[in-house]
Amino acid sequence: MMASFFDQFASPSYLGIPLIAIAIALPWVLYPTPSSRWINNRLITIQGWFINRFTNQLMLPLNVGGHKWALLLTSLMIFLITINMLGLLPYTFTPTTQLSLNMGFAVPLWLATVIIGMRNQPTVALGHLLPEGTPIPLIPVLIIIETISLFIRPLALGVRLTANLTAGHLLIQLIATAVFVLLPMMPTVAILTAIVLFLLTLLEVAVAMIQAYVFVLLLSLYLQENV
Repeated sequence: MMASFFDQFASPSYLGIPLIAIAIALPWVLYPTPSSRWINNRLITIQGWFINRFTNQLMLPLNVGGHKWALLLTSLMIFLITINMLGLLPYTFTPTTQLSLNMGFAVPLWLATVIIGMRNQPTVALGHLLPEGTPIPLIPVLIIIETISLFIRPLALGVRLTANLTAGHLLIQLIATAVFVLLPMMPTVAILTAIVLFLLTLLEVAVAMIQAYVFVLLLSLYLQENV
């Protein structure tokens, strides 16, 4: 029974061909294409308003040099939100429950922020490894600790996104299984459990959006330290 709960996180394949590429490419087909007309329909107008508001909020603490990342970070957040939301539909697969995919997003972007900091302001970037006013005996220990914390950042990004989505999907499946088991024996309890399942699903919708936002927000904070 426990193995079947984790089967939903296995990458699907058809005739030996992994379908995770289709699951990653599908969200881009769902976005409405922007129009060159002065008057757009409501969907494109809401989409443009949301993207503008999010980009302004994300780029607010960054200087002009960090604004070059606006397109990349905004596209990444919309992409992650769409994948996470589609993964809540029945009989679907959530690619962001795979740690390898999340690390593939986190490591290159984190490394890019570190390289930018080393290239533009190496003294400030290396200064983060040693807080000001540190006693001399603690300098070697603090440098090692700060270096480890620096290299843990991409791992924390990937694990946070994977763990939150995996835990939510597992909890939904466990409660849904309980509803089907309790329905013939205790219908009242099953109905109450189904209400809890509905509320949990609403919570998971919020978690899917919040985790995508947190992923991009932390990347922007790492970028802020290095530009």
